[in-house]
Amino acid sequence: MRSGDLTPVYVPAVDDEAIRDLSRAREETLRDLKAATLRRKAFLLRHDIRSTGRANWRPAHLRWRSEVVCPTPAQQSVFQADVQTVTEQTARLPRLEHALRDPVQTWRFQPVVEALQALRGVQFTVAVTTVAALGDLTRFDNPRQLMNYLWLTPSAYASGPRRQQGSMTKTGNSHARRALVEGAWAYRYPAKVSRHLPLRLEKLPTAIQASSWKAQVRLCKRYRQLMAKGKHANQVVVAIARE
Repeated sequence: MRSGDLTPVYVPAVDDEAIRDLSRAREETLRDLKAATLRRKAFLLRHDIRSTGRANWRPAHLRWRSEVVCPTPAQQSVFQADVQTVTEQTARLPRLEHALRDPVQTWRFQPVVEALQALRGVQFTVAVTTVAALGDLTRFDNPRQLMNYLWLTPSAYASGPRRQQGSMTKTGNSHARRALVEGAWAYRYPAKVSRHLPLRLEKLPTAIQASSWKAQVRLCKRYRQLMAKGKHANQVVVAIARE
């Protein structure tokens, strides 16, 4: 330890672990809901049962779904089981989101969560997921260490004087990386203050509001520049998430 050969390990507090478990439970519920919805769609398409509506979450589609009759009783049981799974996961998602808001109000990182929501595309769930996954941000000496922790950096192959960069590595904290990439998609549109952003900005200091607008202008410009160079949209979004 005196010689500096040991690397310190960050140990989250009990409250940090509790909020991390809640945020990951919400993320898992959302993933299960998407999987169940796709499974239900695949079942209907496999039996050539098609809806005439445009959206599968509107009341008209729900009424149509309740009137679906499969060719055999066994297949009807499978379809009803898939519908029940979608209904349960849909009801569970808002319950977890509501349960997540109460403990965050007394969390020691609550000011960080509020400040991060000043950024465009970073709403409550994205901010909580990011902070819960990262913990105390002051443990990173510089931004490059944080990027390496999230592995929002391209892989590299070096042989002698030759160095070649590849795709983004898939190691690191996947929860925070997914949340940041999800929020980064908002910067593909021109910079503006939407109707939801002022509600998140009104309780924050003026300095944070100014930084939010400065970051939005810079990142929207960065997105357009990278797209103009012919980069793929997914690569551009990862670059925005890294910044």
